[in-house]
Amino acid sequence: MSDDARVVSSAYLRDWRLPDADDASGKDSRGSVVVIGGALDTPGAVMLAGLAALRVGAGRLSIATVAANASALAVAVPEAAVAPLPATAKGSLGADAADACSDLVTDADTVILGPGLRDPDSARELVHSVLDAIGPGTVVVLDALGLTCGGMDDDARKRLSDRLVATPNHKEARFLLAGDVPDTDLDAAAAIASSLGAVVTLRSSIAAPDGRRWVDESGNSGLGTSGSGDVLAGAIAGLAARGATPDQAAVWGAHVHAEAGERLAARVGRLGFLARELLDELPAVLTRLER
Repeated sequence: MSDDARVVSSAYLRDWRLPDADDASGKDSRGSVVVIGGALDTPGAVMLAGLAALRVGAGRLSIATVAANASALAVAVPEAAVAPLPATAKGSLGADAADACSDLVTDADTVILGPGLRDPDSARELVHSVLDAIGPGTVVVLDALGLTCGGMDDDARKRLSDRLVATPNHKEARFLLAGDVPDTDLDAAAAIASSLGAVVTLRSSIAAPDGRRWVDESGNSGLGTSGSGDVLAGAIAGLAARGATPDQAAVWGAHVHAEAGERLAARVGRLGFLARELLDELPAVLTRLER
């Protein structure tokens, strides 16, 4: 581990407390999250991300996804407002969905862009249009194809430089670094953070574009399961909607996600728990850390 990296622990987070939630406040005071993504064969990604945002305390949730999945998703997640959007011939979201998405994101506190998108070409047009419409105070969490499709140009990087979080997995990190991957996850996260001007989470490593770095030694291999990254992106977005800064939301979100995996490993087993099961653990982990 690098000597300049902060080690994330419960004690460290208690010294970096999340913004207080007023017990008498309503949902509007805890912020709004918009999740944009999904395709005909990946309806679960936006659902996991959106529910994770609510589980860490976000007040309002909207999900924008392909129209064919919207009704079923609205029933599965009655807590969310679900916007049905036109799909491309490949069943994903593209330029035809951009106008509707732009209307959704202008006043959002946090936007998650990318979970479940399937077609890089159409995703590029969607991401470019949505990032152009992002409001001046909105935090953006780029995940999956939202991060690797090439939809973010230099202008978007400049406008979003202090309110952007990226959540690549190892495959996506290699793509972003054009195959020139440093020896450690921490160095890889730092390289991507510098390139994108974003706070970056890469497994147990978190890096900010100003050079700050964190290592979280919690978690286990069971977190390497389908949908786990969607839960992580949602947890970060939900904390940002509550008022956490992007770096704080990323560090807290990564730790809460990892501890949720530890709780499941103790009860279910180190391997075999499901991403959807992480959701129910998030509030308990947060309650313990915020005590």
